[in-house]
Amino acid sequence: MTMMRAIEYQGAGGPEVLAEVARLKPVPGPGEVLIKVEAFGLNRADVQQRKGVYPPPPGASDIPGLEVSGTIESVGQGVAGISEGQRVCALLSGGGYAQYVAVPVGLVLQVPENVDLVDAAGFMEVASTVVSNLFLEAGLEQGDTVLLHGGAGGIGSMAIQLAVAAGAKVLVTASNEEKIAYCLALGAHGGINYREEDFAERTMVLTDGAGVDVILDVVGAKYLAQNVRVLANNGTLVVIGLQGGAKAELNIGALMAKRARVMGTTLRARPLAQKEEIVAAVRERALPLLAEGSLKLSVDRRFPFPEVAAAHEYFDSGRHTGKIIVTP
Repeated sequence: MTMMRAIEYQGAGGPEVLAEVARLKPVPGPGEVLIKVEAFGLNRADVQQRKGVYPPPPGASDIPGLEVSGTIESVGQGVAGISEGQRVCALLSGGGYAQYVAVPVGLVLQVPENVDLVDAAGFMEVASTVVSNLFLEAGLEQGDTVLLHGGAGGIGSMAIQLAVAAGAKVLVTASNEEKIAYCLALGAHGGINYREEDFAERTMVLTDGAGVDVILDVVGAKYLAQNVRVLANNGTLVVIGLQGGAKAELNIGALMAKRARVMGTTLRARPLAQKEEIVAAVRERALPLLAEGSLKLSVDRRFPFPEVAAAHEYFDSGRHTGKIIVTP
């Protein structure tokens, strides 16, 4: 038996529950590849799992981590089109906080040669989240206006760039002027400091009263009424996070009057076939932009493996912009 280093949560709580342990090195099954991990991205889902409120879906590894980059160590039966030594990044249901991870080949993309392999660890989860929600679910098109809550985070950083590349007008909310400036530098057309302004009122001013076609929301209940208020006719609100709670009153009449939609989605627990479709869409829409250099991987800080608890502390502080990466 070959062992590897990994990180597990020893209970629910703060960063102090993270512990380095020895685990069995996985073996790729049919249709899978084994990746030697170069780096993994830290995501809010990891933090929610750490707190005990977002358990892994059935069959997924209890080791946290939803995205990695690295090199192909070996391939399982039936795998074609990918070979040992190739630089890749992958979307996971878990298992990324480790030296090795086995993953279905349909959730793996080759990293362009011009892209830093460590930084590529922060690509797959956010790109998959943005592509699936803004484009596959909400149907964002050229000429639309989109409002992104939490614009300076990892998802927001990716969403700004992909929406702008698609020809949309992008508005963001953020907690301070420095983060708004960061979003504007990525291409956002307008920013709203939600601590100093009513974002709904400001959004209506910035859109000349028309509202927005799509909202990507990580807040949830706290923002529901204001989000519905700023939706344009035929608009779509996509809720992907519950930082502001899970329960709120919905004015169905206001929704009907606008012929608008409110939908909630998650990525991690989707069936494999759906995730493979999303990764295929990422390959088509986002990977070429990454290869040509017009899509930037916004990495705030890198932490070494022994400092993964410090990486979580930094994430919890809310000071970061873009992604936090850990290198085993």
